[in-house]
Amino acid sequence: MIDKVLVANRGEIAVRVIRACRELGIGTVAVYSSADRSALHVRLADEAYLLGPPPARDSYLRGDKIIEIAKRSGAQAIHPGYGFLAENEGFAHAVEGAGLIFIGPRSSAIAAMGDKLEARSTVTAAGVPVVPGTEGKGNLQDGELIAVAPEIGFPLLIKATAGGGGRGMREVRTPEEMPDLLQSARREAEAAFGDGNVYLEKLLLDARHIEFQILADSHGNVIHLGERECSLQRRHQKLLEESPSPFIDEELRSRMGTLACTAAQAVDYLNAGTIEFLVDKDRNYYFLEMNTRLQVEHPVTEFVTGVDIVKEQIRIAMGERLSLTQDDIHLKGWAIECRINAEDPAHNFVPSTGKLDQIILPTGPGIRVDTGVYPGFEISPYYDSLISKLICWGETRQEAIVRMRHALEEYRVVGVKTNIPFHQCIMDSPQFQAGDFDTRFIEEQFSLEESQNGKHKLPDIAAILAVLVTHREGQRAAQIVRRGDRDTSNWKRMGRWERMNH
Repeated sequence: MIDKVLVANRGEIAVRVIRACRELGIGTVAVYSSADRSALHVRLADEAYLLGPPPARDSYLRGDKIIEIAKRSGAQAIHPGYGFLAENEGFAHAVEGAGLIFIGPRSSAIAAMGDKLEARSTVTAAGVPVVPGTEGKGNLQDGELIAVAPEIGFPLLIKATAGGGGRGMREVRTPEEMPDLLQSARREAEAAFGDGNVYLEKLLLDARHIEFQILADSHGNVIHLGERECSLQRRHQKLLEESPSPFIDEELRSRMGTLACTAAQAVDYLNAGTIEFLVDKDRNYYFLEMNTRLQVEHPVTEFVTGVDIVKEQIRIAMGERLSLTQDDIHLKGWAIECRINAEDPAHNFVPSTGKLDQIILPTGPGIRVDTGVYPGFEISPYYDSLISKLICWGETRQEAIVRMRHALEEYRVVGVKTNIPFHQCIMDSPQFQAGDFDTRFIEEQFSLEESQNGKHKLPDIAAILAVLVTHREGQRAAQIVRRGDRDTSNWKRMGRWERMNH
């Protein structure tokens, strides 16, 4: 039984987990850096403890301190959220070793799926297709990777075996680019994950990024909650997600969902996780990787299935069976999520920091905002730039898009720049509205400047018309109407004539 949970994270995901615990009647413990002393998750939790100074390595990545605080506070379990220590095998193992419950997968599953080479080998043995690459060849040196690259074929990707989020990843178009890109990928992977090992993977063009949410309990039950469309990315970072995908039909959903469950069972998976696939234009699908944690975009799945994934995570961690079977899962309507970040899309999405002087959240039917900020909160340079997640649901995809457009118009943030204008342009894009896009759409086919220029013409036209109308009215007001030569009107003259003749 769990009656107190420590949330080892910050921002909107910490707030999300705290609220789920509150609904289950479970006490919560927050941890924070000195930069987050007045953060919303600190205010909402029942207890809060200082971890250390602002840099993540001195605070949110200090697994030893987090475990110590959990013991001191009397928490029986730790929820890692996403990012930071969520997919850290060593931390999960230390939590288990301390006699605490890790609300997530077993450390063995994190290890198996955390190393992408091992994950690819594991799912291949289970019969799940993977994108052609250097799986099964072990850790290769640069010379060996350069030698095997032509067998895979160009273009290809250099990818870090540890971590994700686009770090340690480079696209290679020609053999001549390989040496320099290998070195830069290794350096970035080493800095981000402490592991500079990389592998090669065929770059699929015109592909979709489709992921399946799975849940697995300790009684051998594994189900999937349908797919999420995550193809709209910039530099391999997701910007917008939706569920279901406009590209996936019911038959393909069933086949891919079954494979996702098979991949999870191959590592004896427990709790919530996500299997990611690449799907080409001919609907051939390949295993990409597994995220052994809660995903940022999980709310779109919650909207269309009615399943509270965080609550299910906690129930699974308490040893309970899944409350649903696969036959209970039906996708209803459509949900879209826009990540509202503090960044300037007009200047290459550079982060924008500072105080939030005002923030007005959109409301209305089918609108959900997951956030960890409030007016007066300081956007810090130490952490990611996510302000909130704006999720809109509709009976149809068209209704969800219309609601998202209205919600983006209502959303007001004063004090920092945001990527709201970028999302508005996406919503207005004919290709997006038609569901005609892939993972290269944002970088190769979509232009923020062109989209905004089209919008800017309408205010210019309206301003010109307003000036013309004002000018015309001014001319009319300046006209002087002269009296007629006769001192009376024709009506008066007619009246006089009638009186004289009667």
